[in-house]
Amino acid sequence: MNMRLWVLVVSVVLAGVLCGPTQAGAAVPPLGSDFEFGVAQAGFQSEGHNRDSNWVRYGDQGKVRQKVGNSVDFYHRYLQDIARAKALGVRIYRTSVEWSRVQPRPGRFDDVGWAFYDRVIRAVVDAGMRPMITLNHWVHPGWEVDRGGWNRTGMADDMVAFGTRVADRYSWADPLWITFNEPTEYVRRELMYGGVRPENATRMVDGIIDAHRRLYRHIHAVQPGAEVSTNMAYFPVPGLGPWLEGLFPERLRDSMDFIGVDNYYSLSVTDLSVALAATGELWKASQAPESIYYVLRHLAGRYPGVPIRIIEAGMAGAPNGVRPDGYRRGDHLWDTVYWVQRARQDGVTVISFNYWSITDNYEWGDYGPRFGLYSVDVHHDRSLTRTPTDAVAGYRQITRQGGVPTGYRPTRLPVACSLVSVPDSCRYPAVVR
Repeated sequence: MNMRLWVLVVSVVLAGVLCGPTQAGAAVPPLGSDFEFGVAQAGFQSEGHNRDSNWVRYGDQGKVRQKVGNSVDFYHRYLQDIARAKALGVRIYRTSVEWSRVQPRPGRFDDVGWAFYDRVIRAVVDAGMRPMITLNHWVHPGWEVDRGGWNRTGMADDMVAFGTRVADRYSWADPLWITFNEPTEYVRRELMYGGVRPENATRMVDGIIDAHRRLYRHIHAVQPGAEVSTNMAYFPVPGLGPWLEGLFPERLRDSMDFIGVDNYYSLSVTDLSVALAATGELWKASQAPESIYYVLRHLAGRYPGVPIRIIEAGMAGAPNGVRPDGYRRGDHLWDTVYWVQRARQDGVTVISFNYWSITDNYEWGDYGPRFGLYSVDVHHDRSLTRTPTDAVAGYRQITRQGGVPTGYRPTRLPVACSLVSVPDSCRYPAVVR
């Protein structure tokens, strides 16, 4: 071997030793270094120590199965939960500012309420994460209920007055913004519990759209480069999705910096168990994680050129922590991220993923369904201990390597001809590669 060849061989060997295999051609992260993983929660569902609101009243009036009580007491444990999120390696922490906490009476904003959210947003930023702030997560103050709520047109003005104060106070943190969480579901639940009379449903829809547009303009004025949107609940019912999109996303095309979407359940000709979600036993509805792939593909076609953020995705666990079908939270998380990667590889501009939720919490009238990366037994554990599920270690690995590794295969094969998106899913079915 001549000297020049010997030097070349030694150089290659040393490069492999010093730089490691990833430098030599292995590996851009599966989702790319710009992809953002996150966790999500909502103020009313997790904080406890709530003030008078429509949802406090629904509990007091017996319109839901259980009162919220003090939930998982995020109000006093926010530092520990934010630290848990940081340890996961996520870059986004979604929460909400509870309107009734900062404005307990008309015309009066409360310094103590603001101080709590000041501490929360500061803690998120100091932990190296970007806040995603939701302005309305289905909850409004009791004094608004007394005024008529969304039955009156002035509700939009009040919502804008509140939202502009939040934006002015926290624009320094460069948060992502969700104006209204799942607005179609907000309307449906207000109708179901009597907060809005049927003849005023359109007034509520129009009021939300008006408030969103005004808040969109204000946020961009005080936070240059802001990203503002709302998030749709994607229902896996044929024909229903496009109609629901027509209520809000289609009318808000000019005021959405990204498409926000929530997806939990699937539906197929051979599996109609999603109907069990209507009974409150959400953990009995089977899961088909490839549904997120169909949802993303559908939205990319409907809103070309607009980036997509998954605001919520997760799996309902049973009250005892064990689903009847044996599907584990960690496996569901990995399977879901696999299909997000597949969508991105197929050209869908999906740029972030939030897991719902960081801990178990109040599932809108019930503590039965478990959605948390950390389990909390509100009924039987007065200490409200956060117990990690198997998904905690899994999520850490996913965030560390930028997705699931090449060669990963979902634990469940995709169902044939999913009804989540027809006829698209039948003509171009999801295929494991």
